[in-house]
Amino acid sequence: MSPEPSPDTRAQRAATKRHRRRRIALYLAVAVLVATVGLGWFTYAKLSGNITRLDVSKILGPRPSTASVSEGAPEALNILVMGSDSRQGIGTTEYGKDTVEGGAHSDTNLIVHLSADRRRALVVSIPRDSMTMAPKNCNDPNSTVANGEVRQWNYNFNQGGPGCVIKTVEGLTGIYIHHFAVVDFRGFQDMVDALGGVEVCTTKDIDDADSQFTLSEGRHRLSGKEALGYVRVRKTLGDGSDLNRIKRQQAFLSSVAQEATSTKLLLRPDRLFSFLNAATKSLTTDPDLGLTTMSSIAKSVSDLGVHNIEFVTVPTEQYPADHNRVQWKASADALWAAIRDDTPLPGSTGTSKPTATSTTPAKPLTVAPDAITVRLTNDSGVEGLAVQAGSALAVQGFVLGGYGNGTVGSVKGTVIRHRAAQSEAARTVAAAFPGAVLKVDESVGDVISVHLGIGAANPVAVPNRVGTEPLPTMTITATDPETLQTRNAGQDICN
Repeated sequence: MSPEPSPDTRAQRAATKRHRRRRIALYLAVAVLVATVGLGWFTYAKLSGNITRLDVSKILGPRPSTASVSEGAPEALNILVMGSDSRQGIGTTEYGKDTVEGGAHSDTNLIVHLSADRRRALVVSIPRDSMTMAPKNCNDPNSTVANGEVRQWNYNFNQGGPGCVIKTVEGLTGIYIHHFAVVDFRGFQDMVDALGGVEVCTTKDIDDADSQFTLSEGRHRLSGKEALGYVRVRKTLGDGSDLNRIKRQQAFLSSVAQEATSTKLLLRPDRLFSFLNAATKSLTTDPDLGLTTMSSIAKSVSDLGVHNIEFVTVPTEQYPADHNRVQWKASADALWAAIRDDTPLPGSTGTSKPTATSTTPAKPLTVAPDAITVRLTNDSGVEGLAVQAGSALAVQGFVLGGYGNGTVGSVKGTVIRHRAAQSEAARTVAAAFPGAVLKVDESVGDVISVHLGIGAANPVAVPNRVGTEPLPTMTITATDPETLQTRNAGQDICN
């Protein structure tokens, strides 16, 4: 019979067991931590490895300047997203095996503009059948839009890939493209499936032989393959134009945005990973648009909300040489100016669009309103427009230098004339008029001359305004007959 252990021995053994349990618990905690971190790194490496990188910088040649911002301040971002119609890897030949010329086209072309303050996102659709100037040889840095040729838009991708599309966009619009992304058919299908399908709404029965797709009137949740057929239907709906297809695609993207930002996805890590895995597998981007940059961009727009995302199509008209093609209207210039200047669209008419209350210029304003004298000229022919604008400026501290009536049609939108020495003061005035165009004119003296034409936006509050009195209610608008029609991503998909 073994002797009874002494109290000291029992206490020592108990302490040893406690230490062992603590060590085991510590080892388990470390193991869990290592496993968790390892899983994070595995996920990062997996998603990052999915993305194809393509450096097109050497062929771009001369590029537009970016908006000047103070050091450390956020800047607006422009991302060109192209949908490649490559059929590889989609598991079906229903949409054809290849394009006639060989290689892929980019039938979907989107410029995604994120405002510097990350309060607005604008998605611009460029019609595939647009006839525009384009570089003759996209691989030659010296071949530009200016010395190029007329080409149908979706052939740019076929002839020179993403670099050719970027050169054409920048050359035509003066907009600097910070990043690009190409998504192919396969990725589109897989992303929709990863979301558990996407809801669509059609007001008519669809029976399209080309896409081998049928759908009855009403709301439906579509799988990836079905959704691909839905967004590609063209000839059997409406007038069969690409413009109607773009409207349907914008409604579909609105539905995707609503689905992808819902808590249902965020609360399902498996589904979220599947969505990100599908997205990155089909993605080709510039070398700087990696997961770290994407994560940073995503974080910066985390509070944006779908109601602050707008879709708009480049305004077009029939192309004289071929009535099956389109050309951009002159009113497209106002769209490009709004993106370049990082201001809201002039006179847009989107459903459920929030009212703009202020704008945040890319560069901080340096001249206060009470140090600026403004003269307002009404070139719109809309009675009372200038006086209404003057009231909105006065409550912010601007000094009113009088009113005048100009020639109707002499300007479109808002044109602000100023002496070169008054450029900083003119920027403060321009912050009050979304989409305004600044022009140097030494004849105006020390007064900032504001000309309000058809399509001019009503004034908003400037960041450095004087006083807190609210702006008066503005009931007069200078509606442009070619007002940009926008779609808000938060509106009902059946609208």
